[in-house]
Amino acid sequence: METLRKLLRNPVASGLLLGGLSLAMLAAWHYGGIASAEVESVAAPSQGRQVYVDHCASCHGADLEGQPDWRSPLPSGRVPAPPHDASGHTWHHPDETLFRIVKVGTAAIVGGGYESDMPGFGDVLSDAEIGAVLAYIKSTWPERERSFQEKVSAAN
Repeated sequence: METLRKLLRNPVASGLLLGGLSLAMLAAWHYGGIASAEVESVAAPSQGRQVYVDHCASCHGADLEGQPDWRSPLPSGRVPAPPHDASGHTWHHPDETLFRIVKVGTAAIVGGGYESDMPGFGDVLSDAEIGAVLAYIKSTWPERERSFQEKVSAAN
């Protein structure tokens, strides 16, 4: 206890101790949040299906098929909602990117003045619900696409 008191009286040692604790807490919060979202998403495809029906299917289709001609810009210059099945490109993106797109919207992720009809759902869905809907989408992909997406996520 006396050693700790002496250490805390030293401003450099106190600063290093507080900085180290702050860094450890920040890392635990950051990595813990991502890990918990991933764990929840793995366990929740059935819950995710209902979240998808309620919040995503109106644009991305009841069967994850996306809007027609989704690769061709609309007159507004924006791109139609892509499919989330194997015919789309969702499976090309790592988990963290998919999570952020759902949470804050495509325009916020792309930046540079990019405009998108994909809003962020962070004010509507919890992180667990976002994880669940992504788990549902991934559960519909064939093994090849799931494997590819897992590798992309692991490399990110």
